[in-house]
Amino acid sequence: MRIGTAKVSREIDKVCIEKLKIPGIVLMENAALKVINNIKMSEINSFVIVCGKGNNGGDGFAIARHLHIKDKKVQVFFIGNPEALSGDCKTNYIIASNLGIKICKLNNIEDLDYFRSCISASEMVIDCIFGTGLTRKVEGIYEQVIGIINENSRNTLSVDVPSGINSDDGEVMGICINAHNTVSFQLYKRGFLKYSSNKFIGKVVVEDIGIPKEVIEEICPKEFVLHEDFIKKAIKPRDKHSNKGDFGRALIISGTEGFTGAAYISTETAVRSGAGLVTVLCPKDIQNILSCKLTEAMTINFTQKEKIEEVMCKARAIAIGPGMGNNLWTFSILEQVIEKSKCPMVLDADAINVLQDHKDIIKKSSNTLVLTPHPGEMSRLTGLDIDYINENRIKVAKEFALENNVILLLKGYNTVITDGKTTFINSTGNSAMANGGMGDCLTGLITSFIAQGYEPLEATCISAYIHGYCGEKLSNEMFCVNAKHVMEYIPYAIKEIIE
Repeated sequence: MRIGTAKVSREIDKVCIEKLKIPGIVLMENAALKVINNIKMSEINSFVIVCGKGNNGGDGFAIARHLHIKDKKVQVFFIGNPEALSGDCKTNYIIASNLGIKICKLNNIEDLDYFRSCISASEMVIDCIFGTGLTRKVEGIYEQVIGIINENSRNTLSVDVPSGINSDDGEVMGICINAHNTVSFQLYKRGFLKYSSNKFIGKVVVEDIGIPKEVIEEICPKEFVLHEDFIKKAIKPRDKHSNKGDFGRALIISGTEGFTGAAYISTETAVRSGAGLVTVLCPKDIQNILSCKLTEAMTINFTQKEKIEEVMCKARAIAIGPGMGNNLWTFSILEQVIEKSKCPMVLDADAINVLQDHKDIIKKSSNTLVLTPHPGEMSRLTGLDIDYINENRIKVAKEFALENNVILLLKGYNTVITDGKTTFINSTGNSAMANGGMGDCLTGLITSFIAQGYEPLEATCISAYIHGYCGEKLSNEMFCVNAKHVMEYIPYAIKEIIE
């Protein structure tokens, strides 16, 4: 799904109407029909539709017409002066009126009493008050109407965006509809990605309303929400004649005394997600521990210089950082590996922490680097406040990736993956996964898919999606999901997705 802003939506409409000569009323009709398709008609029979004076209100009048034709009980409320209706909105207002659909005005306290009683008696409220262009605080009659809907509606569906939310940044403009479902059009609104937006937007469905593909390609930024269809197409089927050499060699540089778990999880995940041969490079004092735990992976230690050179030379992907410690030793190892490696690298955990005052070394890499910070690590890396990062995740991630010529995966709700030019938002995962080792698991996944021959950006997207997918599936039957659970489920999850 494409991600867009209010400005992008306006430009799309302008090109369609002015250049392609698609009448706005046609787009409005398509939008109304898509909303109808998302209503369980066999279960819901009575509706209250609340319309504003703009195109969002026009969608509402068109929706009312279709529900009326289907013999549903429909009560429409209009906020504002009919003389101020926009062109296409006015057309649908007139049609609805001519069909005998009752349209009540909401202008004063007496109107609100009747409005409240109608909502209490209805099975669904459809919110068509404001569209994507809201930038001012909601006040007066609008504030009262939204408050009454939130207090009395049992089932609220918002059209395009919940009224009261800024569709670009997710800010609540004083008050906002608490939607149970949102049917949005053509683009997933950027404001939906904000942490706090989730409690207002409910379940979001993005519907195509007939905008030509070339218009979308021309106008929209390269920002996408990852979808299972994308992952399914991206994962290559395995040829029956393939052998372990065809699926690449991965090197995981990880672990220190007291942190063998990080090395184990990242390495075992790389094995279970399909890399042909996996080796972990670790300190000598923990090698025996890892050798006992890892059945299918090989282990080497930092004293085996020749062996390290050999493994690095053959590796298709290298991961570094989990459980190594934020110290000069880790920085020294990282610096050497960046200088000598001949393949893409995944930098996680302490490999990111040691860059705090040494970001210049990542620009020395002749290979693609994938950095996977959580907001705290991103704060240390950039010097930016964590709250600012969380409020501006896409902006911060894109700017850093572009400036440093890296792929950045910024962890958290709606994980951001970007090379600065193309950006993906991961839609999978939940708070059941919020525990230690999950990042190590993700690092192993990304490294494995790069080793198998996937382009680093594609491998990072696939891995983030599968990682979250496992967590979601497992959390259906588990209160909390640990990294080991995800690690064990990965091969089954991949099979489920591709089949």
